Amino acid sequence: MHTVARFALAVVSCLGLAAAAQAACVDNVVLVHGNSGSPPDFDNTYVELRARGYSDAQIRLPDWGSKTCPACNDHSGSEETPVANALNAAIASSCTGKIDVIGHSMGVTLAAREILKLGLAAKVDTFVGIAGAYRGLYSCGIYPYNVPTSTCGSNGLSIGSPLLNGLYAKKLAAREYSIKSYVDEIVCSTGTCLVYGVHSSSIAGENASYTYPYYHYQLLWFTSILQADLID
Repeated sequence: MHTVARFALAVVSCLGLAAAAQAACVDNVVLVHGNSGSPPDFDNTYVELRARGYSDAQIRLPDWGSKTCPACNDHSGSEETPVANALNAAIASSCTGKIDVIGHSMGVTLAAREILKLGLAAKVDTFVGIAGAYRGLYSCGIYPYNVPTSTCGSNGLSIGSPLLNGLYAKKLAAREYSIKSYVDEIVCSTGTCLVYGVHSSSIAGENASYTYPYYHYQLLWFTSILQADLID
């Protein structure tokens, strides 16, 4: 091949690689599982993100909390550390300088607490809450007349708890979305999903909310395409 032709081909190849690298620059994503759950709960979401070109390094899956004592977990102390570390690491390595956060169940409120506690809201492009108890659980009671467990205490999910009052109406990201259900056997276990007239999974100030006829974990497993679309 002529030297000039080789040079031209090399330039084109380099430009192509540069364009591909640029196209692959997306927000890092943090996926936060729920109470007594684990990172594999997000397997469908992970597979969808990888199919869309995300690398392993761009997806963080913190593992938090006791797996054998759900009532022992709350939003304070050792439960916070893995999530806080994942958020900070995701931001530090993000090629865009921003991250997206998707939480399921208690992972919604735990991720929200850490975003606010660490002052990271300006670095979060999109926050997606799936089957969360953002407004509390009637099954936990109404604070301070709450069920006497850590999960339902002052740092837990009783309605009106100091934790939830500290999250309410606080900006978590540039865009906020919730994915909810009226047949969620956890959020709606007392026969109602509404807390003072609003679905508990709805996030105050959210851009949109999506409702499906799915159970608590099905909301996570069966909405992976929507989740990826929302952070795209």
